Formats: sequence, structure tokens, C-alpha cells
Amino acid sequence: MKEKLYIIKIGGALIDDEELLNEFLEQFSEIKEKKILVHGGGKLATILADKLGIEQKMINGRRITDKETLDIVAMVYAGGINKNIVAKLQHKKCKAIGFSGADANLIKATKREHAEIDFGFVGDITEKSVNKKLISKLIKLKLVPVFSAITHDKKGNLFNTNADTIASVIAQALSSKYDVELLYCFDKEGVLEDVENPKSVIKNISGEEFSTLKNEGKLHKGILPKLENALGAIKNNVNKVFLIKETELKNHIENHHAGTEICL
Repeated sequence: MKEKLYIIKIGGALIDDEELLNEFLEQFSEIKEKKILVHGGGKLATILADKLGIEQKMINGRRITDKETLDIVAMVYAGGINKNIVAKLQHKKCKAIGFSGADANLIKATKREHAEIDFGFVGDITEKSVNKKLISKLIKLKLVPVFSAITHDKKGNLFNTNADTIASVIAQALSSKYDVELLYCFDKEGVLEDVENPKSVIKNISGEEFSTLKNEGKLHKGILPKLENALGAIKNNVNKVFLIKETELKNHIENHHAGTEICL
């Protein structure tokens, strides 16, 4: 029987709220099974860019990462945020160790190619991008990897990479070794049929149901990347995938009834 492994992704709203982050990390630190944390960047990169007078360009909700912006996101994501989370986890007696994808060649990316848009230093990854042998060794040492949204190409370049995708591909890569449960934690109760009604949680979503909801315009655009990555994980041998509210982590681990489950 495979050992249980939780891969948990957190995003900006949580990172930007010191009190909520502390509460979440307390719940995370209490998980007895093996675990990995993946985090996004929050608003800090944008705030710092504004202070430095560096214009931020977004296309369809995705950041264009020029060299100046790359310097900022690497500093904020892999530096400030990552080490802040690791320090808080150490305080909670959780043996966390922080990484970018460049560290020990853990996640190797390729520059995003697009026919019409130059996204700059944005990296795309697949399951094969992940150094699963080394990550498994870290886990066996009873360390808790904490991944930022920064990868590299092994040619000396860093890349800004979507944290939802990082969580999904790590889950896929490690599913051959572990019984992996992937949790996307965010500021809603789950996927909502009505974004204004927190009680309208859709309990289960399959690929077919996702397509229908998307085509009918019933999904908020912010949830689409999470769902696409969640479906990619469940289709590639990840045992369980959920989208849950960040404050419900402990409840979910203990009772498994919070949020939205992604199904085949």
C-alpha cells in the first residue's frame, strides 16, 4: 500500500492576510501524513513593482514577465514569501524547507511559446519537468518541501510559473510513488454555481461537467486555471483532488466532506 501524501496549494488572498496565513499554517503543521506546500505570490510583487515604477502588463489575467518583473517576482516569491512561510512553519515545529524550481534542479521549465504573445520569462512545465526522485528523498528525510512559483531552464534563466500548475505536475509526478491527494485552498467554500452565494457549492465536477459549466458561462474566470489543473491531475493518476476553503483544511483532512471534488 502506498503512503499518503498531501500536496496543498495556497494563493494570494491567504498570503496577503497575516492572521489567516498563521491559522492555515497551524492546521497544515498538524497534518501527520507526508505533505508538500506550494504557494503563489499574492499582491506583494505588484505592490513592489508600483513602488519601483515598473509597469505590470496582464493579458487574459496572466502576467507578462519582462526582465525587471522577473527580478521582482523571484525576489518576492522565492525570497520573501517562501522564507516567511518556512520560518512560520519552523516555529510550529514543522521541518519545512523552501525551494524554487532551480534549487537542486527540482523543476525544469521551458519558455512559453505563443503565436501572438511574448509572455517573457514565463515557464511551462509537465510531469516530466519534476525531479521526483529527489523530492521523494526529501520527504523520506521527514522534511516538508515548500515550493514557490519560480522555475528554471537549466540554462541560467529563471521563469515565473503558475503555482496551480506546479502543484498539479508535482502531484502527477509523485502519484507513482504515493497515494496523492491534491488540495487547492482558496477563499471560497468550493466551486460555486453562483459566485455571490457561498452555499451554492458544486460538490463534484467531472471533465464533462466542467466543459458544460464553462460553455454556459457559469464559472468565474478566476477559477478556470485551478479547475483545468485539477482535471489534469485527476486524469493523470492523482488519487483525489479537491478545491476547498483555506480555513477548512483541518476539517477536510479529518472528515473529507468540504469543498468540491474533481472526478473523472
